[in-house]
Amino acid sequence: MIRIGQGFDAHAFREGGELVLGGVRIPHTHSLAAHSDGDVALHALCDALLGAAALGDLGHHFPDTDPKYAGISSRALLSSVQAMLLEAGFEVLNVDVTLIAQRPKLAPHVPAMRANIAAELAIPPARVSVKATTTEHLGFTGREEGIAALAVALVREGEA
Repeated sequence: MIRIGQGFDAHAFREGGELVLGGVRIPHTHSLAAHSDGDVALHALCDALLGAAALGDLGHHFPDTDPKYAGISSRALLSSVQAMLLEAGFEVLNVDVTLIAQRPKLAPHVPAMRANIAAELAIPPARVSVKATTTEHLGFTGREEGIAALAVALVREGEA
């Protein structure tokens, strides 16, 4: 059986720190305020994968009230989600992530993001899509107050 899941995440900017998206450190004046590393791309993707397998959501498995997840790498979260999927009998077929940010420009970092996601999910990079867009200065992302991400994931049940 083929199943699809969707995910969304958004975080506000904060001064200083490191901006991490798709597991890539991106030079910028701000980072994303979060309990973990704030990687909205991987958070949205984790939710899409968990949703496709009907395994709950990221906050259920990794609550932001638990100190052991403070500052955790979202690549580690994605790796854990992949393990949950495999244990439940799901295989990831493909994923698609859209980042929404006015700045910084993300296109130069997309190949590295795709490679990181493919590595964590143990699938070829050709089955990973990452895109970046702006909102033409509309909304919180357009005002450069934060970044949002959308993700979809297609999984197959019963194949591992």
